[in-house]
Amino acid sequence: MKQDDKIAKPTFHFVKKDSWGWKVALCYDIFMMLLIIINLFCLSANAILMSDFGGWLFNFIHLPELLQFYRTELRPWVIITESWFTSFLVIELLIRWGIAIIGQHHKRWFFFPFIHWYEILSIIPQLRFLRLLRAGSIAYNLHEHGYKVIPDSWYKRANFYYHLVLEELTSRIVITVLDSIKHELSTSTTHKKLIEDLVAHHREMFATALADILQESLGKELQAQRVTIAKNVGSIVNQAIEDTPELTQLLRLIPIVGGRIEQQIQSIGQRLGENITQGLIEPFAQSNKNKENLTYLEISNRISQIQFENNIHVEKLVESAVFESLEAIRQQVKIKQWQQMLEQHDQVKE
Repeated sequence: MKQDDKIAKPTFHFVKKDSWGWKVALCYDIFMMLLIIINLFCLSANAILMSDFGGWLFNFIHLPELLQFYRTELRPWVIITESWFTSFLVIELLIRWGIAIIGQHHKRWFFFPFIHWYEILSIIPQLRFLRLLRAGSIAYNLHEHGYKVIPDSWYKRANFYYHLVLEELTSRIVITVLDSIKHELSTSTTHKKLIEDLVAHHREMFATALADILQESLGKELQAQRVTIAKNVGSIVNQAIEDTPELTQLLRLIPIVGGRIEQQIQSIGQRLGENITQGLIEPFAQSNKNKENLTYLEISNRISQIQFENNIHVEKLVESAVFESLEAIRQQVKIKQWQQMLEQHDQVKE
């Protein structure tokens, strides 16, 4: 897809970038952002002017008449304007929902209000401050499209604090969950059953991993040492024949050729020992990564099926691995990435 054909995402998602429709939608987004900012400014000013602080401030600057004029003459217009603007937001939201349904912007027609939940809640008078999220999302969207309505320094700082809050919240949640799991495993009478289920679920993976390790390490070592092992076994067989006095005495009864036969038997025995050893090592010495060694796989499967219910050492090993894994995750979560970002930023400044 070409750059010009990419679908942009201002208010309306069905228009192509740089088309007239996209420009209209972009202008509409800017208009809505300014309108929301003005509306929130007016509501904030109204709240201040109608508060005791507003009365004290205008008395302090000796302009109580101006405040009284606002409260009697201008405030009703602010209330009426706010009701008009709220009605406009409701109608605008319904129109956008209809456009989203027609354009199939979401997988289900009812996803729209869940995605734009803050716009729905901002209709409630007590939650009108949520309109700021709409303005912020529009500003962020414009910033992503290259329109720097937000200064880069503000954007970076807001993004930093956003990730800071998320990291702190998620860290607290994850640490609490991990502590709860650790406490449950330590105190619950069913923790052994949980660990057993965990091991049983991973027996096949353990067997496969163990087979790979045996094939990679033991297979290579046997392949490298097979000649030496075979010669050593042959020498042992030869020595065993020499250390058999009954055979030596029997061969000495045969005149002339008895010694020759004894040497041949020792040589044959040594070669038999070497060949038998080579044959025994051959199934274990295959170290082809692209082909599974069935012998190692069978050994690994047998080992993985070992039951550890009555084996206290295996049980302690599994429990220790589980608890240490939880603690390692806990320590990793406790690391504050935002502090590291601050330190890196300070180092760059220096």
